[in-house]
Amino acid sequence: MTAPLAGIRVLACEHMQALPYGTQLMAMLGAEIIKVEPPQGEAGRAARPIVPLPDGTTTGGTFARNNLGKSSITVDLKNHRGQQLFLDLARHCDVVAENMRPGVMDRLGVGYADIAAVNPKAIYLSVSGFGNLGDSPYRSRPAYAPVVEAMAGFYEIGRRDGQPPRPGIAGPIGDTSAAMFGVIGTLAALRNRELTGRGQYVDVAMFDSMIAMNEMYMQVASLGLPGGMVAGQGTGILDTFRASDGYFVVALIREHQLARLSSLIGTDWPSDARFADRGQWGALVPDVVRPAVEAWAGSRNRAAVVAALAGAGIAAGPCNTLDDLMLDEHVTSRDLLIRTHDGPAGPVVVAGNPIRMSESSRVAVGPAPAAGEHTRDVLREVLGLSDSEIDDLRRDGVHGVADIVEA
Repeated sequence: MTAPLAGIRVLACEHMQALPYGTQLMAMLGAEIIKVEPPQGEAGRAARPIVPLPDGTTTGGTFARNNLGKSSITVDLKNHRGQQLFLDLARHCDVVAENMRPGVMDRLGVGYADIAAVNPKAIYLSVSGFGNLGDSPYRSRPAYAPVVEAMAGFYEIGRRDGQPPRPGIAGPIGDTSAAMFGVIGTLAALRNRELTGRGQYVDVAMFDSMIAMNEMYMQVASLGLPGGMVAGQGTGILDTFRASDGYFVVALIREHQLARLSSLIGTDWPSDARFADRGQWGALVPDVVRPAVEAWAGSRNRAAVVAALAGAGIAAGPCNTLDDLMLDEHVTSRDLLIRTHDGPAGPVVVAGNPIRMSESSRVAVGPAPAAGEHTRDVLREVLGLSDSEIDDLRRDGVHGVADIVEA
């Protein structure tokens, strides 16, 4: 078997997470990713938390978890010869991807029109806060994940009256969602190229992606229902409860499921008038449901509780910590966690590839690269440059690598 994206080469001018997560996913599916960084390295290398590396150096946590399996080259795109080097590499790539602020790549002479002129079959992917195509009034604004999450209504989910919205409730969803939609758009464009022989511009905005990810809230709010309904108010019983060794979650949204839970824990809720309206079940959790469920679960551990609930046809799961996940049989059997190296607190862990395919091999990606680690190899192998030519570029400030022999 071969990896599904084997043979696809991506030239990525990227930083932080909104695009790097997506190109890392492509690397996990077999694509070759050439990451282009400025001579000092991209901004994610300085982002907290700081990750200690086995060689005694450190790197930013954002970089360490979004760049596995990539080659890194350093190119000064403010240098005219650096811009030409980027265009030369683009001639040999299927995809050129970037997540600079709109207009930056055009000003550097490596925008979509510039790439299409040298490689009409290239797919050009842009990921930005508010998009490159169209006339968004926000086009020139900077954006991080919490900004677009808030703008898309994400922080209204479950917000109680009188309480302020709380940012960052689930990690950088604004980044990862844009990255995933970028991958989907790129794959669609590659398929279209098979049919037409032409490349095209794929434009993904983080704001747009978060609106798509938050689709349930849009419907709920447009029906005049409270935002909290999405978090369990009005939809049934969607809440966490305590067992002897921690918390578990229960998702119970139909009458037959209530009957099963009632039978399991020994209550008569199906005949209780207070449970006649499913829309009121959530309001009964604090004073009625929680005491009964936790009285039953309190003498059992989470594994036993969840097994009993699942056996009764009730959706439930433990509220896991990282330690739990590292021991979870499902997680280990599907290689969902990657131990990149040993750190001061134990293995440093990042998320793996969630996509499994029956007829394609899985790719074991290597560690995140040092800045410019592969510059010499890439320029040799892709462009056929000699060592002396590569050294000349280095002396002219076009790139920087550690193994240059100065004259």
